[in-house]
Amino acid sequence: MIPFLLRLWRRLPMWIHVFASKIVRARFRAAVAALVFNEQGQVLLFRHTYRKFEWGIPAGSLEYHEQPADAIIREFFEETGMQLQVERLLTASSAREDHHLTMVYLCKITGGEFKPSHEISEIKYFDVNDLPIMLFAEKDLIRWAVTRYP
Repeated sequence: MIPFLLRLWRRLPMWIHVFASKIVRARFRAAVAALVFNEQGQVLLFRHTYRKFEWGIPAGSLEYHEQPADAIIREFFEETGMQLQVERLLTASSAREDHHLTMVYLCKITGGEFKPSHEISEIKYFDVNDLPIMLFAEKDLIRWAVTRYP
């Protein structure tokens, strides 16, 4: 039965292939995030003005035709006025619950001075064993990165 259905599928017009795949395939939103640690091993967190759990890691959305590493540099600058350098990709993960693909980079600040924005009111370094109230997934990510990349 499967071979017959596959032959039938091959004979359908391309527009049906495209339409069907848009309906059936999962669609993901793409995001980027940065983990920034200071010399003491503390992690940089942002106080977000729009989140229920205010503190979180620096993150943002990927724009069309934008490389992920360029996106986190852009987002960080837009939200803080500070320059960021990407050191390496730590992980890329997808969340089934909300169809979200996130690429997380290890980064370091290379310049600029923090200026609050409409999205970020404060930045602060936290000890990884004394994190504020924040999303569990972000806490888990920080702890994972510390054990993997000490």
